[in-house]
Amino acid sequence: MTQLEYARKNLITPEMIEVARQEELSPEEVKDLVLKGEVVILKNNRRKTLPLGVGTKMRTKVNANIGSSPEKMDVSWELEKLSVCEKYGADTVMDLSLGVILNSVRQEILKRTQLPVGTVPLYQVGFELSRKSQRLEDMTIEHFLDVLRQQGEEGVDFVTIHAGVTQKAWGYIKEKNRILDVVSRGGAMICAWIEKNHRENPLYEHFDRILEVCREYDMTISLGDGMRPGATADASDRAQIEELITLGELARRAREAGVQVMIEGPGHVPLDQVVANIQMEKSLCDRAPFYILGPLVTDIAAGYDHIAAAIGGAVAGAAGADFLCYVTPAEHLCLPDLEDVKQGIIASKIAAHAADMVKNPGRFRKIDDEMSRARKALDWDTMFRLSFDPEMAKKRRESSGVKENYCSMCGEFCSVRTLQDLGLF
Repeated sequence: MTQLEYARKNLITPEMIEVARQEELSPEEVKDLVLKGEVVILKNNRRKTLPLGVGTKMRTKVNANIGSSPEKMDVSWELEKLSVCEKYGADTVMDLSLGVILNSVRQEILKRTQLPVGTVPLYQVGFELSRKSQRLEDMTIEHFLDVLRQQGEEGVDFVTIHAGVTQKAWGYIKEKNRILDVVSRGGAMICAWIEKNHRENPLYEHFDRILEVCREYDMTISLGDGMRPGATADASDRAQIEELITLGELARRAREAGVQVMIEGPGHVPLDQVVANIQMEKSLCDRAPFYILGPLVTDIAAGYDHIAAAIGGAVAGAAGADFLCYVTPAEHLCLPDLEDVKQGIIASKIAAHAADMVKNPGRFRKIDDEMSRARKALDWDTMFRLSFDPEMAKKRRESSGVKENYCSMCGEFCSVRTLQDLGLF
């Protein structure tokens, strides 16, 4: 059975107990949240890894995307990225590989990490068809199900399924009211399939068959946002909202079938619309966990999009988003390198923690208060230890060359030292 089906039978699983331990909740609370569909537990029943809870009352999680591109195919490089993800605290990784090595990359990642692993099966479908001199528009539901089942057998924990890209949503895009039409890779692939076949999206038409496969492996479905805005001017438009309504309907069908489900979200969203987007998803999708890319709150931060995304992610997380997909400095520019991966993870973890301080201050303010006390005591080792990147914090401190117990910003006029000298505190 899936975790959702166990919850329906009022049974507490070892996975629920472990998530409860991680999140400082009772197993009963976790079971009830899974039952309501407000929490998913990411763990393929074929993998021997620690489960991860995503959703209501959980710590805001961070995903890191890695994977090859047709322009750079190197399995070892992707595994180095995986090591960076683990070192800097990504909660999950998604393998978004393209090119002839995509199967090798995924299989090696699954062998080498204990983190939950997500994929977009549509990418492998496209690759398998190309090997037979076919194009994506030749895809049948059987092609898709074969790939989905293979990835389930391998141990993939969650899969992005672009089932909400319908003819109706595509019709809104064709009205040409957007600046930047479709930026989702999978979304564009499905739009092209619809246009060339003059038929409804097969992932939508055959969603029940997709559910059967996902239920077999307890793979969580992450309903992809193929219509997500890639420009702030396009945020909250008819195409995006039409797809979100459809995703809410599909999420209900998934739960009825005993399959865990979360919803993917935008994208590029101006700051004044971020909270409304979170509230819409929670309302239309019955409080399903919300997995968002960013959102990026400006379109002109090329080279610094991890900062634009962290701003949006902090606001979104505080408003109820559950899962942040990192954005790196390479976004919109190139395939991320190792430093990009590190910077993307740290920026998203800062955003996630800032959100958690709002959602659950009793639990998540403790470390900030400890840091503040360490600063008052000029306890540098504790400050380093509590930082998101202890190595960088220590390196910057040491690079100043200051040996006294203050930093080079204020020097002997350090405010903490000044008050320490009074002997009052």
